[in-house]
Amino acid sequence: MSEDAPETQHAPEHAIDRAYENSAYIPGAAAFTRHWAETAARFREAHHGRIDVAYGPDPRERYDLFLPAGEPHGLAVFIHGGYWMAFDKSDWSHLAQGALENRWAVMLPSYPLCPQVRIGGIVASVGAAIAHAADTVAGPIVIAGHSAGGHLAARMACRDAPLPAEIAARIARVVSISGLHDLRPLLATRMNETLHLDLAEARRESPALLDPADIDIVAWVGDGERPQLRRQTRLLALIWEGLARSVRHVEAPDRHHFDVIEDLRDPRSALTAALLG
Repeated sequence: MSEDAPETQHAPEHAIDRAYENSAYIPGAAAFTRHWAETAARFREAHHGRIDVAYGPDPRERYDLFLPAGEPHGLAVFIHGGYWMAFDKSDWSHLAQGALENRWAVMLPSYPLCPQVRIGGIVASVGAAIAHAADTVAGPIVIAGHSAGGHLAARMACRDAPLPAEIAARIARVVSISGLHDLRPLLATRMNETLHLDLAEARRESPALLDPADIDIVAWVGDGERPQLRRQTRLLALIWEGLARSVRHVEAPDRHHFDVIEDLRDPRSALTAALLG
């Protein structure tokens, strides 16, 4: 069972399902979800942010915002993964630490999940969260996301992202970490019983099939990740090279799908530097 899928999903049976499975290939995978929740809770106790700020009518349309001491340099966003079917913002609070210590405000949104909404609806919710938080924090906006959150981050880098023009113009950089950038292969997976993707939506919501804005793009993945996630990351960099303002492709050494995001906690890490510039 992947941490990226709901507890009710059956174990993968086919090659395409195995290609997007993570936990079966990571030793001690079950311990990571406990670690994330516990570490995030401790972070929230130590950093009193604005918790559960509503940005829409759905109960899951809430975000947490952590503010540095003094005027923030801008707004950093982290979008969680879970194959659009699992988790919420409360498991990832600790990943705000690196940007926060560099004096950036950090927003972490929850969003409605499949099958209650479709992926296109999640994209719209994330855009609404960013626009809402950006109204309260001045300066440039940088966006990171992991796994399905990497897809959502990259989607915010597209020219047709659901963002007001004045907010989109403030986005300086997007870092997609182990993101899914071409959704068409997921049509053949068992998870699509929950996602309800069809070919039209897969094409419409795949960043690799869309035009990027004139911003800096970083496609980041661990070198120990599943081949399909490394391919999806490389794909975005190859297609968007020459279209975005700049594109970097990074395979982080000795990192797998679950620990590749940990460096966001370090204010001096290469991943934090890639996000904040």
